[in-house]
Amino acid sequence: MTLRVYNTLTREKTEFKTIEEGKVRMYVCGPTVYDSAHVGHAMSALVFDIIRRYLIFRGYDVEYVMNFTDVDDKIIDRAKRMGVDPFELAEKYIEEFKNNLRDLNIMPATEHPRATEEINAIIDMVSQLIEKGAAYEVEGDVYFRVETAKDYGKLSGRKLEEMNAGSRIRVDERKENPMDFAVWKKVKPGEPSWDSPWGPGRPGWHIECSAMNLSHLGHQIDIHGGGNDLIFPHHENEIAQTEAITGAPFARYWMHNGMLQLKGEKMSKSIGNLVPINEFLEEYPGDVMRLLVLSSYYRSPLTFNSEVIEANQRALERLLSAKRPALPGAAGAPADVLEKLDKQITATREAFIAAMDEDVNTAGALGSIFDLVRAINQARSEQATDEELSPAQHTFNELTGVLGLELNEPEAGATGADAFIDLLLDLRQQLREQKMYSLADGVRDDLLKLGVVIEDTPQGSTWHWE
Repeated sequence: MTLRVYNTLTREKTEFKTIEEGKVRMYVCGPTVYDSAHVGHAMSALVFDIIRRYLIFRGYDVEYVMNFTDVDDKIIDRAKRMGVDPFELAEKYIEEFKNNLRDLNIMPATEHPRATEEINAIIDMVSQLIEKGAAYEVEGDVYFRVETAKDYGKLSGRKLEEMNAGSRIRVDERKENPMDFAVWKKVKPGEPSWDSPWGPGRPGWHIECSAMNLSHLGHQIDIHGGGNDLIFPHHENEIAQTEAITGAPFARYWMHNGMLQLKGEKMSKSIGNLVPINEFLEEYPGDVMRLLVLSSYYRSPLTFNSEVIEANQRALERLLSAKRPALPGAAGAPADVLEKLDKQITATREAFIAAMDEDVNTAGALGSIFDLVRAINQARSEQATDEELSPAQHTFNELTGVLGLELNEPEAGATGADAFIDLLLDLRQQLREQKMYSLADGVRDDLLKLGVVIEDTPQGSTWHWE
């Protein structure tokens, strides 16, 4: 099987081929740390964690870099309003976000560079751009000269002449072109700054990621990732300034996740519909958020509401059911049941890889795992022993691990749904003993509508998720 991924740059799915055989250099844009991270940040972090995990599963050595933007207009403005030091503010939210990543079972990055720790590399890069005629200095500010990038707009599909024609306001008359963007900003009163050949100042937003890529991953990388809101101008500008220096394609594959939408609206601070990661994790396990991401296509918008959350809570319950041990005193399942289970193990593994190989189709991969869950639960209800269930549960654990699911059992040993279903089974048994068969059948049928299958055996009634 061949791994194929969608490349935003070429607008097509192509076979995944790395620059260096067996090694993946991957850079993902991290947050600007001026406030608590929200579930939209969690979505992007989870998408690329899943991609990274699958690449490792496929045998690649993955070097994964995710930055923190810790000096920026938003950080400075918020720090001023709060009356705190901007560096202390950034540090607070960096640590908070790292805790969020751990709670969501997101693998630590190989490196987490910060803009403030890359100032020398940034200044060196700006100097090179000026030397090559790709940037110019004006009264302490330095701008990238977009007209030197002949294919500027190739990632977003925009043409420079159309962008200029659509520019109604010349934001800075000192610019040669309205689309020229800052790579170094002259210091303003009360702002943090660093000395440079152009006077005290700080980096522009776009230059930091280019400098970090060059410093930590080299002139060319395999994957550059982030939300699709970064395609323009951030990633477009990264390409222009990086390739102006290296003369080589910056990244082989540009991968972008869709946006999280709350009740049909894109999540944003201006609308005020953000849900902090901390707030979500106070109510739900991290696996619910991961399942929400896994159950959809990473490039598409993802709806976030109570109905979707509840659906993924139920999905988590179903997955947890596959980890349950054999029934007490299980005598062993019939040969045909075990043969069917064995075939499902093979079919699930093949379907899982086929789905993930087709542009990381996590919904399809998850569906193949649920097929295995059904087979495991059916075999258990047919008296399969722990030894007979073990190969299927091993495959289940392996593949859910590739997706980053922790599947931790609640401390009480059963989920809330488990306990409730067990209670309903007891009630049904009492109804049957009292010959109230119509009501007992009603309990069974209502549970089936919720995806719970009741099996009546000589040893008693058992249940499993459909």
